[in-house]
Amino acid sequence: MSLAADAGTPQGDALVITCEHGGHEVPPAYAALFAGHQALLPTHRGWDPGALELARQMAGTLGAPLFAATTTRLLIDLNRSIGHRQLHSEATRGLPPAVRLGMAAEHYRPHRDAVESEVARLIAGGRRVIHIASHSFTPELRGVVRNADVAWLYDPRRAGERAWASHWLSALRQRRPDLRLRRNYPYQGKGDGLTSLLRKRHAPAHYVGLELEVNQRFVLQGGAVWAGLRADIILALTDAVGMATAQR
Repeated sequence: MSLAADAGTPQGDALVITCEHGGHEVPPAYAALFAGHQALLPTHRGWDPGALELARQMAGTLGAPLFAATTTRLLIDLNRSIGHRQLHSEATRGLPPAVRLGMAAEHYRPHRDAVESEVARLIAGGRRVIHIASHSFTPELRGVVRNADVAWLYDPRRAGERAWASHWLSALRQRRPDLRLRRNYPYQGKGDGLTSLLRKRHAPAHYVGLELEVNQRFVLQGGAVWAGLRADIILALTDAVGMATAQR
């Protein structure tokens, strides 16, 4: 999708949508590993409820490519770097290194490679990539209530990411003043993840990475509440595109 154009990116910006925790499926070859852990799979530990539904709607509305995975993060977490202590869960971290390497080759690298390749291809073609990674968070974690409804994670050292998060937040606030909107909450956007990897590979002028975080309480309520929030987030994103275009 072409969002804007300037002298540095004559063909404009390109939007890419990803969803790393879109499901809690267990590949049949690894089903035995989850004996005793099945109850975790449908919880926030196993996936990001609602994230894929929102990602699909964003991509469809804005005509952007979507890269999504539905294998449970408890097998291998697609939003963690190889070697990170949270790459594997208690169900898989004790496996022999050769087995974990095979797991990464089959269920981690295909998603990461596809996203990395598309971003590199667009940048090589003169586009600035606006990468939106769709996530959701549990309303309460270890007894602490999360004080946010929608949040944007980004690296505050990168001006383009600050600007995009501000545009989108402001647009959603105008549409939904009832929502609690936060920046870099409940996690820090500059922490480990797919966006942080892509920042290392691409300059700020070429890559803008945002992780959208939505409180799962809306997903749990479902119905008109969840549908309305999705629609407002996407309308606000469209508004943010206009703001970004006007400033470039």
